[in-house]
Amino acid sequence: MKGIVFTEFLDLVEEKFGLEMVDTIISQSELESEGIYTAVGTYKFSEMLQLLQHLSAHTNIEIDDLLLVYAEHFFDVLKQSYPGLLATYKDPINMLASIENHIHVEVRKIYPDAELPTFEVVEKTDNSLVMVYKSSRAMHHFGLGLMNKTFEHFDATATIELEKIKEDGTEVKFLINKN
Repeated sequence: MKGIVFTEFLDLVEEKFGLEMVDTIISQSELESEGIYTAVGTYKFSEMLQLLQHLSAHTNIEIDDLLLVYAEHFFDVLKQSYPGLLATYKDPINMLASIENHIHVEVRKIYPDAELPTFEVVEKTDNSLVMVYKSSRAMHHFGLGLMNKTFEHFDATATIELEKIKEDGTEVKFLINKN
């Protein structure tokens, strides 16, 4: 998992819960990196999972809800860092439909060893999209948060439903309807 995901997560934890919480979740986790991350480094997903689990335990916030909030923060980071990528699109449905064939291609140019989920477009109309998310990391709520912020970015709203194809969340169908 790319380091930017860790550095931004810890920035968000500090912003929302304070530096003491950052220290607490790092010290309670068994991290090969010892909690020292660089944006361009690569780290094990198990480290993110431990940080999320400890933060959830200390805040009584479900991991899926933490991922949702984190994704909304991360979208803003992407918006500031890569404004040209977002400017390519005029509509949230088209942008989301291009995750696999354009956005992830651009991400791999910057981070060649990034392990990204896949998003298969099953059905697309001007106002709706059905996609299947696949990832061994089961971070579909991170994807949901990014989708929510995509609609917000375009001053649009949508109803987004999740259907777990696999109970462990490694395969999820997103049903997106623009309002």
